[in-house]
Amino acid sequence: MNAADASAVTYAKLRATDPDRWLSTALAWRRWAALAGGLCAEFGPLLARLRDSWSGPAAEAALAGLAALRRRAAFFRVVCWRVDQALSEFAAALGRARALLDRACAAARRSGLVIDDSGTVHGHPGTPEAIRSVSGDLTTALALAAEADSAASTRLGALAEIPPAPVPASFPPCTAEPAEVRRWWEQWSPAERAWLLVTFPAAFADADGIPVADRDVANRLLLDDARLELDRMRAAGVDRGRLRDLRAGLDRLTARLEEEGGPRAYLIGLGLDGEGRAVVALGDPDRSAHVLTHVPGMTSDLKSLGGELSRAERVAVRAGELGPAQSASAVLWLDYDAPDFVHEAASDRQARAGAPELTRFQEALRATHEGGPAHQTVLGHSYGSLVVGRAAAAGDLPADSVVFVGSPGVGVDSAAQLRFPADRVWSTTSLTDPIQYAAVSPKDVLPDGQRHLWFGRNPSEPGFGARVFSSQFDAGHLGYWNRGGPALDALARITLGETP
Repeated sequence: MNAADASAVTYAKLRATDPDRWLSTALAWRRWAALAGGLCAEFGPLLARLRDSWSGPAAEAALAGLAALRRRAAFFRVVCWRVDQALSEFAAALGRARALLDRACAAARRSGLVIDDSGTVHGHPGTPEAIRSVSGDLTTALALAAEADSAASTRLGALAEIPPAPVPASFPPCTAEPAEVRRWWEQWSPAERAWLLVTFPAAFADADGIPVADRDVANRLLLDDARLELDRMRAAGVDRGRLRDLRAGLDRLTARLEEEGGPRAYLIGLGLDGEGRAVVALGDPDRSAHVLTHVPGMTSDLKSLGGELSRAERVAVRAGELGPAQSASAVLWLDYDAPDFVHEAASDRQARAGAPELTRFQEALRATHEGGPAHQTVLGHSYGSLVVGRAAAAGDLPADSVVFVGSPGVGVDSAAQLRFPADRVWSTTSLTDPIQYAAVSPKDVLPDGQRHLWFGRNPSEPGFGARVFSSQFDAGHLGYWNRGGPALDALARITLGETP
């Protein structure tokens, strides 16, 4: 049987390819963007000094020329990030294709089969099932690599357009639904979109319905403005402790955006209000078959972003290991005011405020996804499970599965009250997680003897009606994502639409 009928050369190239080389190329373009960013940062003070010290027609002409040069440098940054995005996703897809190919080769060796240079699998008459299995993995690997090659070529080819003249944009209203915003965005050519992002990054950085890759570009362009905003806040006398935490969080976020290992990070949202907020995707959710949205709980803020992001990333990475045939992305959604103290966490006010925003974000993921819809999973940890529960109970949450991890209750007493299919509601709570004891409600014990947590029946107990999966005994409140534990594998399989 021949697993490479279309192109023996493709099989040979995939066998010899090194995805890390493409990733290195992507990182080189990311570094070029950073260098251009340093140049752009110099323009602001320079233009300000010129305005203060020079006037007249010549001064206006010089300022206009410098402003145009600054826009071109910003446009160059956009192009660099576009190349980085395309090559990073290409490298990730090649990595999954190579994983399938390596799995096929290992299976062939175990079964005494031989794969020749053309991709043909040879065996003896007693191994037809093994031949079909190996050939299936090879065929999937080659198809995945060919699809990735085509997508990368198309994306890189679009960057060859000459930057256009300014676009006279009339933006959609702020009340527009994500699908309407997406239709408006699609009317522009790739080069025109790049110009819009350079000229009006703040208009698109937080706009649901703008594709994730474009929001990533807009938010990266605004990072320098965020640092300047911290300086203005300091001059205005804002609390030093808060400023210190915001700056630390911003530094950690920037480091992750520039990180050379792991899935590429996409900055979808950023805010310095309160203790700071951020929405970060690992891998492009618009181009992934499976998307997990991770909603963190109490004390989550910009400063704690690193730990929360690493937990979401572990699920995405493990999903890729368990199911390399399809891509998986994980999104850390810290776009609500998480409680800072116990007395705040005793109220569902912040969950009720965050639930509609979470629903809208899921609608945006549906609207911007390329091709058919992705399989979307929404996971709430600790107080974040109450945010997810409130969104599900309100109805119309665009998701395929919801997961509650270490929950203090989700606002209802049964899965049937969530207005969400009960067979797609999952939950786990470790026996060593203090949440089930610290969050016990002053209400009486339920008739069946089970405890009523602060925000309703424990979703991990049988009476709630969720599908409960195992977690390690020593998980505590944060160990569900520990590598090698049953909870991480279960979360990865649920993300992939499988039963753990």
